[in-house]
Amino acid sequence: MNQRLSAFVRELYADGVTHDAAQPDRLLRRRNLEPASAELLGLTVRIAGARKVVEIGTANGYSTLWLADAVGDTGGHVVSLDTATNDEALANLASAEAAQPGLAERVEFRQEDGGSYLARLPDGSVDFLFLDAERVEYSNWWPHPVRVLRPGAVLAIDNVLSHADEVAPFLALLAREPALVSATISVGKGLHLAWHRDAAL
Repeated sequence: MNQRLSAFVRELYADGVTHDAAQPDRLLRRRNLEPASAELLGLTVRIAGARKVVEIGTANGYSTLWLADAVGDTGGHVVSLDTATNDEALANLASAEAAQPGLAERVEFRQEDGGSYLARLPDGSVDFLFLDAERVEYSNWWPHPVRVLRPGAVLAIDNVLSHADEVAPFLALLAREPALVSATISVGKGLHLAWHRDAAL
């Protein structure tokens, strides 16, 4: 991430914090990933060599920019989904593209339900899946969040400490999956990472 893009994402995060403090409707808040969590996600994408990255929960595209920057080092692509319109995310991606050319071609925004999208994907087709949407919905998407992961892929879930009760049923499902090695990281509002081992090994 060059200096211009780094400055832009810092401003974008600060604007989101200000916006959310003044917005009483939770569903209209941006609820951006904390910078430390975003940095960890970007590094994890690089370590995993992830090329097919799926993000569920676009908001204003803050975390999408971190993922798009990361896949620049892996030759990958990001699909970001949200049930809400993505006009703001598109505008922010255009501003980020001006700061660091090449980002926009790595991102596809889709307005649709994340669970329905995952259900249509082939087995083992995703290298990195990031869940940052309505947490109570994740269990309803089962088994697709794990089914779509290839061996060596990573599943990341945000807000697992700040909203532990909402995400607990989904984490319980993950804990019963022998192919997953998981840990909750005390960064930001709590980031849960699960690595899909190769069952043949």
